[in-house]
Amino acid sequence: MNAPAHDPRHDPVLLAEVMEALSISKDERHVDATFGAGGYSRAMRDRGAVVYAFDRDPDAIAEGKALAEEQDGRLILINRRFSELADALAEAGAIPVDGVTFDIGVSSMQLDRAERGFSFQADGPLDMRMGQDGESAADFVNEADETMIADIIYAYGEEPRSRRIARAIVAARPIETTGELADAVRKAVGYRKGAPKDPATRTFQAIRIHLNRELDELREGLDAAEQVLAPGGRIAVVTFHSLEDRIVKRFLRERSGSTPGGSRHLPDAGDTAPAPTFAKPPKPVRPGKDELARNPRARSATLRSATRTAAAPWPQQRSVQA
Repeated sequence: MNAPAHDPRHDPVLLAEVMEALSISKDERHVDATFGAGGYSRAMRDRGAVVYAFDRDPDAIAEGKALAEEQDGRLILINRRFSELADALAEAGAIPVDGVTFDIGVSSMQLDRAERGFSFQADGPLDMRMGQDGESAADFVNEADETMIADIIYAYGEEPRSRRIARAIVAARPIETTGELADAVRKAVGYRKGAPKDPATRTFQAIRIHLNRELDELREGLDAAEQVLAPGGRIAVVTFHSLEDRIVKRFLRERSGSTPGGSRHLPDAGDTAPAPTFAKPPKPVRPGKDELARNPRARSATLRSATRTAAAPWPQQRSVQA
C-alpha cells in the first residue's frame, strides 16, 4: 500500500530554528506547551529530551497516545491549558525544566476539521472551542449584544469595519454554521470572489481569540515558563499575528531589562525593578524562502527566544483580555 502523501500543513513551523534556540542536550527536561500533532515533541525526543507535552484539546491528547506509548515514558501527555503548566509540572515533580516551547494559535488539526468550526474553508458547525467546553462561537454570535460583538472584532481582529459587521451578524441571526457567519461578514463589507484575502478572516480570528482567552493564556503561559525554567533554560515562542507577537516581545524586553524608561507594568521603577530573569534575547527569526515555499502556514510566523537567568521570577502579570 502506498504511503499517504505528505501534507506540509502539518509541518511544525520554524522547526530547525526552534531546535537551535532550545539547544537540547540528552536527558534534559523540555516542555512542549502546544502539543498539537506532536511535531515539536518528536524533534525534542529525537534529541534525547524527556518531554512534557501540554494541550487543552482532548482530541490532540487522544491522538498522541500512540506516539507517547512508543517513547518508553519519555513523552508525557498532559491535557491541560499551558497557563497551568507550573502547577501541572509541580504535581509531576518535574520542576525545574530546561526548555519551554510555545506554538501559539489554532493548530492545523483544528483548522482542517470542519466539525471543529474554526475555519470557513469547509462549512461546519460554528464551534471554535479549543478545549471543547464552555461557550461556543454559535452561542456568542447569537447571544452577545451588538456592541460587544463589535468590540471583540475590533480588538482581536484589528478590523476597522467592526460596527458594520456586528450589525450584519445580529441581523442574520440565528447563525449556526461557519459558512453562515462568513456570508454575513462578506455581505456587510463587500467581497469579490478571488480577492487575495477573505474579509471573514479577521472576524473568525477575533471570535476564536475571545472564546479561548488566547491572549490571557499567552501572558499566563509566559509567566509560568519563567517560574519553571532552570537557570540557563531556554524559552522559544512562535507566533502568527501581531497581537501575540507584541505580548511576547514586551514580556522578553521587560524580563531582560531592555525596556527603556520603565514599562506599563513597572512604570518609573528605577533601581527597585526586579533583576532580569532572561538574558537579552536575540533578534526574532522568520521563515526563509524554502520553508515559505514548502509550508504556506509559515508565512506570518515569528520566533522569539531567550535564556533564563538565575534571578527570582517577577510578580505575575494581571490578565486583561475581555
